[in-house]
Amino acid sequence: MKGLILSGGKGTRLRPITHTGAKQLIPVANRPILFYAIDALTQAGIHEIGIIVGDTADEVRAAVGDGSKFGATITFIPQEAPLGLAHAVGIARDFLAGDSFVMYLGDNLIAQGIGTLVDEFQRSAADTMILLARVPEPQRFGVAELEDGRVISLVEKPSVPRSDLALVGVYLFSPLIFEAIDAIEPSPRGELEITDAIQRMIDTGKRVLPHIIEGWWKDTGRLDDILEANRMILDTLEARCDGTVGEDVRLHGKVVVEEGATLRNCVVRGPAIIGSRTIVDNAYIGPFTSIYFDCLVRNAEIENSIVLEGTRIHDIAGKIDGSLIGKECEVCKSPARPTAVRLMLGDHSRVEL
Repeated sequence: MKGLILSGGKGTRLRPITHTGAKQLIPVANRPILFYAIDALTQAGIHEIGIIVGDTADEVRAAVGDGSKFGATITFIPQEAPLGLAHAVGIARDFLAGDSFVMYLGDNLIAQGIGTLVDEFQRSAADTMILLARVPEPQRFGVAELEDGRVISLVEKPSVPRSDLALVGVYLFSPLIFEAIDAIEPSPRGELEITDAIQRMIDTGKRVLPHIIEGWWKDTGRLDDILEANRMILDTLEARCDGTVGEDVRLHGKVVVEEGATLRNCVVRGPAIIGSRTIVDNAYIGPFTSIYFDCLVRNAEIENSIVLEGTRIHDIAGKIDGSLIGKECEVCKSPARPTAVRLMLGDHSRVEL
C-alpha cells in the first residue's frame, strides 16, 4: 500500500497564524502536526508516501525533506487550488499507480495509530474503509449511517445528523475510488467532495466498511483542538533533561528540556517541553505548555499554551493562558506612559484581555 497525506489546506480557522505558515506545521509538543501523520503511516508499514501541497509547498518541502528521516520516500504533489479532498486524490492518480492506499488528512492526530486499520482493510477485501469516531457535535463533521456493519450513507456536516459517527480524517481506498471520483460533480461550494465519491461507491454496490475507534483523535483545525492535542501528547512524554538547568530551577513532573535550552531561576511544572536554544529566566512555565526553539521567556508566566519558534515573552504582569503564539512574536510590557495595552494585530486575530 501507499500513503497519501493532504497538506494543502489554507487553515482559515487558525488565522492569522496560517496567513504566513502551513497549519500542518504548527508544533504540538514541539513537533509539527504533519510529522505525526507521516509517523502513523510508517508505523503501519507504509513507506511510499505522497504529500499534496498547496500555497505553503516550499515550507512543507523544507520541513519534511525527502522523507529519509522518517524512514520513508516522499513525493510532493502540487494542487493548484483547494478544490476538494476528492480532487486531491484525483491528481495523485499517477503517483498511486493502481495501488490501494491510505488517505490521511495532515492536520489530524490519532492516538493509537492506524496499524490495526490497515491490517483490517487488507484482510477484509473492502473497496473502501472509513475511520469513524463518536462525537458530541456530529454536525461539525461528515457523518456516517451504518446498517448491518456496512456504511449506507454519508452526509457532509448535516444540520440534523442521523448518527453521532463522525468521519475521522483517515480513509483506505482500492483503485476503484477513481471511477467514483470521475463520476461525481462539484458540490455547491465548488469542490469535489470525498463523501460524494464514497457515496457513489455505496450506490454502485461497492463494499464500504467502517472502523470505529475508541481512543482519542483530534482534527486540529481550531485553537481549542490544537491545545487539547498538545495536552494529550505532552502527557505521554517521559521526563528528560538534555539542556542546561541552573541550581535555582525547579522541575516538577513530566518536563522535557531539549538540547541547547537554558533554564535559570524558574519553575516548570509538567507536562511541558522547552525547545532547543530557548532561554527561560525568572519565569514560570505551567502544565501543558510547549515552548518551541530559539525562544525567550523572561519575567513572565505562561501555561496551557503553545509558543512557536523565535518568540520573545518578557516582563509581563499576569499569566498567559490558553494561547497559541506565532513565530518571532514579541509579547512584552510597554515602557511608554500612560500604562496601556498596545496592540498590532493582523486580520482574523483574536485577543482576550
